[in-house]
Amino acid sequence: MRLRAGQKIPSLLTGLLLLVACTPAPRPDLVKLYGVTRQATDQPPVILVHGILGSRIRSRGEGDELWVGRLSKILFSDYEDLALSIDPVTLDPVTPDSEAFAITDQAAGTDFYGRIIETLESAGGYRPGVPGTPARAGERRYYVFVYDWRQDNVRSAAALDAYIDHIRGDYGDPRLKVDIVAHSMGGLLTRYYLRYGSEDVLNDNRLQPNLWGRDRVRRVILLGTPNLGSVNSVRGFIEGVKVGLGRIPTEVLATMPSVYQLFPHPKGGDWIATAEGKPLDRDVFSARIWRRFGWSVYSPEVRQRIRKRFDSESEADAYLGLLTRYFERHIERARRFVWSLTVRLEETPWQLIVLGGDCELTPRTIVVEEVDGKSMVRLRPEEIASPVPGVDYETMMLEPGDGTVTKSSLLARNSLDPTVPRHEYVFFPLDFAFFICESHDQLTGNMTFQDNLLHILLSR
Repeated sequence: MRLRAGQKIPSLLTGLLLLVACTPAPRPDLVKLYGVTRQATDQPPVILVHGILGSRIRSRGEGDELWVGRLSKILFSDYEDLALSIDPVTLDPVTPDSEAFAITDQAAGTDFYGRIIETLESAGGYRPGVPGTPARAGERRYYVFVYDWRQDNVRSAAALDAYIDHIRGDYGDPRLKVDIVAHSMGGLLTRYYLRYGSEDVLNDNRLQPNLWGRDRVRRVILLGTPNLGSVNSVRGFIEGVKVGLGRIPTEVLATMPSVYQLFPHPKGGDWIATAEGKPLDRDVFSARIWRRFGWSVYSPEVRQRIRKRFDSESEADAYLGLLTRYFERHIERARRFVWSLTVRLEETPWQLIVLGGDCELTPRTIVVEEVDGKSMVRLRPEEIASPVPGVDYETMMLEPGDGTVTKSSLLARNSLDPTVPRHEYVFFPLDFAFFICESHDQLTGNMTFQDNLLHILLSR
């Protein structure tokens, strides 16, 4: 049928077009696809490792939930009670009063890990496992590794090592290998575990891997993991992290070693540039740079805010001095942590698979714009107050990703161009990768991810 100029589309055709437009996209029936595999009795157990903010935190004594908490807390709290205490001698974080106790499956009506757990059970035939409970013959099990995401990832890797030992005991098999599905930062602590187990190698620059995961892990699936870091973490460390109507302040984040360890890898590309488009040769792991820019614990506004929490100047001075020394120690540990994940290995006895998003423009380079003598951090082009003519801010600052992690960081490449090889000092033995259109926080609930995940886990 051909329409003349000005002729209206018949109402029936209009209705059909609207019906087609509103028809939902087809979805795979995961139960039919993978339910047929349930006769396999020798399937390795699966461990789900959550990312940052992925476990609920409570106080030990009263049991009050510090994270995520009730809806009112999500909307209005500044989460100052999440700050870790500092040992003044060792400059290590201590948590005598709080603990991680459960995964954050849902919060404020948003699903984080609930749907992936449901899929493992309903379509994959897996049953929840609790360390210390013997496995039954022919039973498929999944375990949820819950850890305190505020802590140093090396400490969490040691806890994962003990967790896997418990699972081996459940199966009565000291040679058992497991599969690991790790989201976001959980992938970083998993990669550390594969290389070093429970050993802390961050006290010097030798970073000698012992391939601890060789006899313990079969497959690793990394989902949305910032394998070369994320500039979002840098901005969060400068300005705080927005939650609801409030913000977790930078002085709270500065007590969490894990957040330092999310900073961009030195060989991950240009993480900072001027408003004129010139890359700045600045070391994100140098406390001197943070002091020069007046960021985080060196910010006059932050220091004044901290002072208001103390009854005397001497107490405030003592804490500010302690927090500054703590910052310097843990930013140096973070430098070694990111390097520890990319030193070359003699062999890679486990299979490494990456899945993530590549449809959403994601910050890759921070712009520092000088405004009235102050260095202002810009993460997106629209934030530039006085754009310089001829500078393509979108190309310079953004890259396809999942909104939090860029595709190049996901793949541990310093360039988005797949024809450009990885930097010679970035060793990342990737077996293969899949890409989906999904935002970072919703990756685990994506049906395409779940389909590919079950195919990977159940394949021989």
